[in-house]
Amino acid sequence: MKNESIKTVDQVINSIKENPCIKVKIAITDIDGILRGKVVSKEKFLSIANSGFGFCDVVFGWDSGDVAYDNARFTGWHTGYPDAHACLDLLTFREVPWENKIPLVLADFCNDSGNPLSICPRGLLKSICEACLTAGMQPVFSQEFEWFNFQETPESLVAKKFTNIEPLTPGMFGYSMLRSSMNSDYFNHLFDFLSEFGVPLEGLHTETGPGVYEAAIAYSEVLEAADRAVLFKTGVKEIAYQHGIMASFMAKWNENYPGCSGHIHQSLWDMDFNNNLFYHQGQESEISPLMEHYIAGQLHCMPHILPMYAPNINSYKRLVEGAWAPTTLTWGLDNRTTALRVIAGNPKSTRLETRVCGSDVNPYLAMSAALASGLYGIKHQLPLDQAPTVGNGYEDKQYGKLPSSLFEATKLMQQSDIAKELFGKDFVDHFVQSRIWECRQFAPAVTDWELKRYFEII
Repeated sequence: MKNESIKTVDQVINSIKENPCIKVKIAITDIDGILRGKVVSKEKFLSIANSGFGFCDVVFGWDSGDVAYDNARFTGWHTGYPDAHACLDLLTFREVPWENKIPLVLADFCNDSGNPLSICPRGLLKSICEACLTAGMQPVFSQEFEWFNFQETPESLVAKKFTNIEPLTPGMFGYSMLRSSMNSDYFNHLFDFLSEFGVPLEGLHTETGPGVYEAAIAYSEVLEAADRAVLFKTGVKEIAYQHGIMASFMAKWNENYPGCSGHIHQSLWDMDFNNNLFYHQGQESEISPLMEHYIAGQLHCMPHILPMYAPNINSYKRLVEGAWAPTTLTWGLDNRTTALRVIAGNPKSTRLETRVCGSDVNPYLAMSAALASGLYGIKHQLPLDQAPTVGNGYEDKQYGKLPSSLFEATKLMQQSDIAKELFGKDFVDHFVQSRIWECRQFAPAVTDWELKRYFEII
């Protein structure tokens, strides 16, 4: 549970002291968006609550399979993998309802001056958020996720060598009341437990595909929104385990089914949260000139930073024509075939939906990319010269197409001065090398497709 009445560090400390649990979970997010952490005694936690703690920096020196990079400068065998200093953000305190209300607190990495470490994903978003606030605007974000559920366990998948994977339910049955009732305990635990966990959902339903669900997380300030998104993904997996189910947030697990999105909804508000700065009643489209600059910024920057929206080899299997994911540099009014979908007409809910992101993203990096590129458009007063796409966005290729592979997208980011301006040279260098590493790991792999196509005939 995240108690909304707890608003100060002292209140957090007192709440943890009063919690009967003798231990506390502390967690950080690596470059791939994977939550890493440990359980410490309550006494240990209280001793590091204000001073921070050392956490092995290997979490920035290995990939999602714990294989050490050989191309990273920040850490590696050449540094001896020392501890990096991690700072607890006590206001992220929650209790995990499916684990006897054990307390959980998120942390991020900082340098000797107490400032965010240049390659820390959460620290990056904090820095961009601070720039937005300094400009007099409050960023309000939320993320929605699609994911597939399976009647499998980690052991069964390994035993089956990840073949003949059995979905939770059969058939293509989006928005089905029947399918959600088939596993009602799991379905209801997701909604109820996540709400208690401080990750409130606006909606939860089945999507098109066997065993696939979609959830929309309630909107909040951008850093809280990213925290909720990261905790949502881990929380869903943990709740699924308790029901003998496996949840997967792969962007595209099967070529015959739609991919899994991680769309980001965003708006900018005044500092008192009284006025949505994206809404303008006098405009024909009812979107403000500020929002037009924000859209123009995202369109301009997207080819330079696409790996932050599509970070994996598998991400690009989702970004194909006719599969509910964009392939072109387009925007439109309530158009789900474009990269950017504008939802306008209401002063409370006018917002931008960035539809490029898959459910495999690191939410801190995807939201950093969206906010930073939007602010770039505002800072440079970029005009929205590009007309909104009407109809099929897959056919509207006049403004360009998105890169079609991680390697292509990463090379563009590596060469981009815009990426370095948005996120700093140190972050871009580290992130790009991690994506090049990912491409290198895939390059020698022999896939089932190759065996079926070439084994006998060639």
